[in-house]
Amino acid sequence: MGTEAVGAAAPGSVEALKRVKAVETEWETRLASARAEAEASVRRLREESDAAVKAATEDAERERSDRVERARVEAAGLAGAIVADGQKSAEAAARGEGRRPADKKDEILAVVLGSFGKD
Repeated sequence: MGTEAVGAAAPGSVEALKRVKAVETEWETRLASARAEAEASVRRLREESDAAVKAATEDAERERSDRVERARVEAAGLAGAIVADGQKSAEAAARGEGRRPADKKDEILAVVLGSFGKD
């Protein structure tokens, strides 16, 4: 009789083990699927972030280039104005125009005092 009890319990135990194994296999499959989805999601997010960083870098470089070019044009215009102003001042100084009265002091004194020295 002891053999029948063991034999009767054994088929139930085997079925229970098969159900446990089936559930275990199902969960392993679900975990593998979830892991694959997570890896795909991380990979996609990494690619998107890399693309966003690359686009932002390109935009920043383009903006920097534009600002440098604007500054270059502005500096060239300012330099041209300074040179033109310097040329006008140099021409005026060469003609004797544009000097301050203090700079003409010797010429004025020579004219005023020159008449006293001739008598």
